[in-house]
Amino acid sequence: MTGPVLCAVDISNPHRDDNVLKAAARLAALDDRQLVVITVVPDYGMSVVGSYFDQRHHDKAVDQARELLGEAVSGALGAEANESARHIVTTGRAYDEILRVAEAIEASLIVIGAHKPDFKDYLLGPNAARVVRHSTCSVFVVR
Repeated sequence: MTGPVLCAVDISNPHRDDNVLKAAARLAALDDRQLVVITVVPDYGMSVVGSYFDQRHHDKAVDQARELLGEAVSGALGAEANESARHIVTTGRAYDEILRVAEAIEASLIVIGAHKPDFKDYLLGPNAARVVRHSTCSVFVVR
């Protein structure tokens, strides 16, 4: 591996991705790579729903996501690991943003969780499946 390890987490459900964060941290430490943790805020502006929200709502959601992301990393990995990890909060579709950021930072590995998929997505959840199919780097899926 040459680039950082990108770990995608969903901060809407506290502690749900603790095992994903721990796996990503272990994999990053194996080759002394930087851990980059990303969470994606839905872009309500892209839909009809977006017309009911102003820019302040979006900014508040991003600020809250940034705070929750720091708490999630600190809670799962400890304060020291939280300080050394890079945190990224983006807006859009989760799989699009994960792939875009992975490309931009030249990630060597993406670590993502697969959580209780619907029957139609039984093997992988929809975001994990799309990331696996379209990523230009390796993807490690944590169940």
